[in-house]
Amino acid sequence: MANQDDKFKKVISHAKEYGYVFQSSEIYDGLSAVYDYAQNGAELKKNIRDYWWKAMVQMNENIVGIDAAIFMHPTTWKASGHVDAFNDPLIDNKDSKKRYRADVLIEDYCAKIEAKIDKEVKKAEKRFGDSFNKEEFVSTNGRVLGYQEKINTTLSRMAKSLENEDLADVKALIEELEIADPLTGSKNWTDVKQFNLMFGTKLGASADTAMDLYLRPETAQGIFVNFLNVQKTSRQKIPFGIAQTGKAFRNEIVARQFIFRMREFEQMEMQFFIKPGTQGEWYEYWKETRMKWHLSLGMGAENYRFHDHEKLAHYADAAADIEFKFPFGFKELEGIHSRTDFDLKAHEEYSGKKLQYFDHEDNASYTPYVLETSIGLDRMFLAVFSNALQEEDLGDGKSRTVLKLPSVLAPTKAAILPLVKKDGLPEIAKEIVESLKWDFNVIYDEKDAVGRRYRRQDANGTPFCITVDHDTKEDNTVTIRHRDSMEQQRVKIEDLRMIIKKEVDVRNWLMKMK
Repeated sequence: MANQDDKFKKVISHAKEYGYVFQSSEIYDGLSAVYDYAQNGAELKKNIRDYWWKAMVQMNENIVGIDAAIFMHPTTWKASGHVDAFNDPLIDNKDSKKRYRADVLIEDYCAKIEAKIDKEVKKAEKRFGDSFNKEEFVSTNGRVLGYQEKINTTLSRMAKSLENEDLADVKALIEELEIADPLTGSKNWTDVKQFNLMFGTKLGASADTAMDLYLRPETAQGIFVNFLNVQKTSRQKIPFGIAQTGKAFRNEIVARQFIFRMREFEQMEMQFFIKPGTQGEWYEYWKETRMKWHLSLGMGAENYRFHDHEKLAHYADAAADIEFKFPFGFKELEGIHSRTDFDLKAHEEYSGKKLQYFDHEDNASYTPYVLETSIGLDRMFLAVFSNALQEEDLGDGKSRTVLKLPSVLAPTKAAILPLVKKDGLPEIAKEIVESLKWDFNVIYDEKDAVGRRYRRQDANGTPFCITVDHDTKEDNTVTIRHRDSMEQQRVKIEDLRMIIKKEVDVRNWLMKMK
């Protein structure tokens, strides 16, 4: 765990030092679980959003995008079930006075057992070397099987208790497992209570006539209430999807782990409207398609896994998460849910308006079923950033910190460096900046020795450094250095655009999904 904690601390401090993420209102001592994206963070976030939008909307003729308002009529949240059922189980420690999510305490307990399994696997790997068969070991080793059994029984009991709203049993489970307050080690717990996560606000000029509103806790409902408007104006036939990215707000009890769980966050969601009865095949299709999108970024297949839900939401008939290996273990990055016709039916009932689709082939009207893919943009940012941050040993006691961001997502694609600040080299470098900035986000950097500038750009995630030297004046060539391999090559100034484009072009990255 200590190693994981150290890695995570490095991620947080690097994000601040290199202008990716700042604590919100830091000069006033900050606001808990609220963060600002700095100059590089804003670019990386925008690039991730664009990469998702291109793959989801632009590449699919039957998916269109919308941008619905954050404020919605309050009855929306009654119909969606959020007013009555959008709760987290909450538990307080009587000694530390700290508040926790009961389910997260139990999940963290299981994550520690999972770490023990990893330890056993690593020991066996060392012992058996090349002849080691991980699958066989995990399915036959007594100790590992025991650990796995403990995880399974714990999680399924918790899921059952939460589903039945048996909060006394959730507390009993915490006590039986002897789960202690992570800060003080105290096991003196209160009862478990439910806590609604929606932020309330008011709409209207005077206190007596103001209407109670909520900040939206998810972006999906804006899609559902616009289903018919979009279908008719875009003349889409089922199956078709509506995508949207935007802010959502949750009054998290325990917001923690940096930008992993925040009170104000951004979602990238797509609701796919289908014929009832076809949800099984579409569920499998979107699971596979979304995983391909993640893998296209080259962040390592071993860092992803599917987790099928034991506890299904009241509206779902199937649900799975794509989990990513964050510095603090495997956690949910994206959800794929088969939502049946719950949402549209509920909005029909509460609004009194028909939300049905007329199928010309069947000559019949029906309420479509929905298949949802929902990913947290901030979590995706954290996945990309934490995976990219690496310490590399260069031999001879030297090392470098490098942020190996997928180049398609990198905030700055190239830094243009004059070797010295004289002899007309800065002027040539600035001309190169002027010609490249139409196609790419590039920067000019002249401060410090060129080696230090390389290191700075490595740590900033810039895929290319282009150095202008005295030979440039003679033959119009420059040195281009690649971040990941540190290889340098001499190329013509006029070829720079094509070299960079080949490496950062969205098309080349998304083609990996094919």
